[in-house]
Amino acid sequence: MVLRTNATLARPEIPPRLEEMPPPLKGIRVVDLTRVLAAPTATMLLADLGADVIKIEEVDKGDDTRQWHPPCAPLSPNQPEESSHLPPESAYFLSVNRNKRSVTINFKTPEGLEIMRELIKTADVLVENYVTGKLAKMGLGYEDCRKINPKLIYTSITGYGQTGPYAGQAGYDVIIEAEAGLMHITGEPDRPPSKVGVAVTDIACGLYAHGAIMAALISRGKTGKGVWIDANLFDSQIAGLANVACNYLVAGQEGGRHGTAHPSIVPYQVFPCKDSFLMIGAANNRQFGILSTQILDLPELASDPKFALPHNRVQNREELIDIIERRLKEETRDVWIEKFKGKGVPFGPINNIRQTFEHPQAVARGIAVEVDHPRAGKLSMVAPAVSYNGKRMPITRPPPWHSQHTVEVLKELGYTDERIQVLKQKKVI
Repeated sequence: MVLRTNATLARPEIPPRLEEMPPPLKGIRVVDLTRVLAAPTATMLLADLGADVIKIEEVDKGDDTRQWHPPCAPLSPNQPEESSHLPPESAYFLSVNRNKRSVTINFKTPEGLEIMRELIKTADVLVENYVTGKLAKMGLGYEDCRKINPKLIYTSITGYGQTGPYAGQAGYDVIIEAEAGLMHITGEPDRPPSKVGVAVTDIACGLYAHGAIMAALISRGKTGKGVWIDANLFDSQIAGLANVACNYLVAGQEGGRHGTAHPSIVPYQVFPCKDSFLMIGAANNRQFGILSTQILDLPELASDPKFALPHNRVQNREELIDIIERRLKEETRDVWIEKFKGKGVPFGPINNIRQTFEHPQAVARGIAVEVDHPRAGKLSMVAPAVSYNGKRMPITRPPPWHSQHTVEVLKELGYTDERIQVLKQKKVI
């Protein structure tokens, strides 16, 4: 969590205009055999950096998340005729599939498998999130693909990894949250365990996989050889336990639920005000002194031996929290925000999603960007998170509609119109 500490600090000078960084993965082709969230997050990040990501979908229904609506984007009256039979574009699918091309192939058929092999010949990276071993049974496992293309970076994203007693089980974010420790430490101490509000295990795994693919591309540039990447939700979630995992491994200290509070810092949690809530994080003696004397107008707290040092405040947590809560409930959230401004004590309001996108920092940073979608018209989407020389990588393609680029990609592989028509009739594509 990043909290505001001083809203009145002088704004830094705007640096001189720097040269825009060209998309570093331009010319890299990714065959994307993924669906839902974790793996599509990884391939979207590659697409954001300029890779040609060809998303392979089932002929009849496509990515599972295409059916996960409402909500969905409204349809434009000017959508292409060839897409008019499709349902609206689901918001879930739109969230992790920008900058990709959609191709539908039934590779359970001999013709479809041949198309896949032709694609793999041209690819630099293949990303898949099938249950361990399933693609190998279909002729598209790592060893099969390495014979086709020895330089291929083959990335498997699974629930539990390629080895171990759970390797053959499917993985789901909420199950891994429970099984790999995160749910145990999430929620209020006197309430049942809780999941996180978004599928953070999926997202973390996607980020780990994206980083691993970038590392593999660098390695291939040095060795000329491809590699098999094994990324999974289980390992990613345990790695994401960070200091809680280290507390156990180093000191045998079991984790627990603390709500919004911190086990080693007090006060560091959400507090109720008269009308709303405020997150406060006084992490050291200086900040606690300012909070007590200049903001809460309770100078006796700073001089009380029960609260003098960090460990004293932890030992007397309940008493201190009760005092601070009673004081904060005397005024509204906005009154307290004004009192906190410029004092150097970390704080932040608990914003809903609308307030998040209306936040002046979000507006100034251009967090939401507008793209033209062929079926939905103008769409607002979250921009890529990272800037390079002050510029974000552009969204060059809106999330594709189902099978939007099948003919285009097949023609790039040398297929004729007549052959494509036959494949359509046989429902291979």
